[in-house]
Amino acid sequence: MFFVDTIDVPGLDNRGYLAGGVRTAVAVDPPRDIDRVIAAAARRGVRIAYVAETHVHNDYVTGGLELARITGASYLVPADARVSFPRVPVRDGDRTAVDEDAGLVLRALATPGHTPHHTPHHTAYALEDNGAAVAVFTGGSLLIGTVGRPDLVEPRLTERLARAQHASAHRLAGELPDGTAVLPTHGFGSFCSSSQQAGGSTTIGKEKASNEALTAPDADTFVAGLLAGLDDVPAYYAHMGPLNAAGPAPLDLTPPAVAGPDAIAARLAEGEWVVDLRNRVAFAAGHVTGSYNVEAEGQLATYLAWLIPWGKPVTLLAETPAQLAGAQRELARVGIDRPAAAAVGGPADWLRPGETPASFPRATFADLARRHPAEGIVVLDVRRASERARGHVDGSVHIPVHELRGRLGEVPDGQVWVHCGSGMRAAVAASLLAASGRDVVAVDDPFDRAGEAGLTLRTS
Repeated sequence: MFFVDTIDVPGLDNRGYLAGGVRTAVAVDPPRDIDRVIAAAARRGVRIAYVAETHVHNDYVTGGLELARITGASYLVPADARVSFPRVPVRDGDRTAVDEDAGLVLRALATPGHTPHHTPHHTAYALEDNGAAVAVFTGGSLLIGTVGRPDLVEPRLTERLARAQHASAHRLAGELPDGTAVLPTHGFGSFCSSSQQAGGSTTIGKEKASNEALTAPDADTFVAGLLAGLDDVPAYYAHMGPLNAAGPAPLDLTPPAVAGPDAIAARLAEGEWVVDLRNRVAFAAGHVTGSYNVEAEGQLATYLAWLIPWGKPVTLLAETPAQLAGAQRELARVGIDRPAAAAVGGPADWLRPGETPASFPRATFADLARRHPAEGIVVLDVRRASERARGHVDGSVHIPVHELRGRLGEVPDGQVWVHCGSGMRAAVAASLLAASGRDVVAVDDPFDRAGEAGLTLRTS
């Protein structure tokens, strides 16, 4: 008898897991906010006896060290991982009895190819029920339809790691039964996935039939396709590995200091970041001049951590206390631990007497088609290069949203109509442009409507 509970981390499109039997369990790749894992164990009535890491993660801060400390669990970390804290080193083939009464064992399987350090320490764990593999926790190795990215170390190692990913995927497919559930940490839209596959459930057998690493005719073909499809790496990834290797500090989710209108103005004057978490419709209608908009309901942690200079103080403006608390929790998962300050409400609560909210218009691609091309109209595409290559508005300027702050001077003069694939990134970009004093229109429309609206599209 066993169970496996999924701990979803939707803002980062990752998953952790709690697996166990009658009395004890193992937490695999737990998120920074470990209270969710502890609550899952309490619901099952089990003690967390082990915490296991598949690798030193480079897209979020792990909760593994703190969870092991609080619960007294043994902390299983791949032996070759370079870390600065005590742990139980795990090597290929090691077996750990998760629940002896239930006959549950965790077997380590070396699966190099994704790890962010020079040692190929990535390890998958097969969960065996009385000797039969029933699930495998694959971390950033075998994902749904693809594998984890091999380019998070340095360019000279990328091809070698891609070949290691191919070999690791084939090892798992060769050693485990077809019915074994495949439970990856990455790959549900996470940038750690090599091809942004959708989430879901899968097995070794299903992956044999559909995974690009297992269906390619040979390693050379697979590696060539994998390398051709790699996209931009979020800038904050460079900080996650070192934080995890050093041992993350305990999480503090107590409310930040309250910022009134004078404090908000002072922080803006000092060049600090003031981030409005409200939805893009509300922000466009009225906001504090100079503030940026990253929606709390979108990929807040990914995009804010990608955009903000690392270590820059950030003040959060939220619509409700619940929205603020959720954002604080999400940001802590990527190492933005303590907002400098925060405020709740709306522009009327955040502006000093006599100040008026700033605003900018929103539009559709049909609106743009009625104006473009025309003198004084700049169309700015802030999608990633891979998206743009599949189709873009003729005559548009391309600057990915994560590069925009450093390239504002490259945006031509005129009214800027900014778009992305759905509207969320366009809103972020529009707020950056508006804060810099540009006349901006946010195109809040799916890109597949651009052609329908009559705009001329090009591919490259």
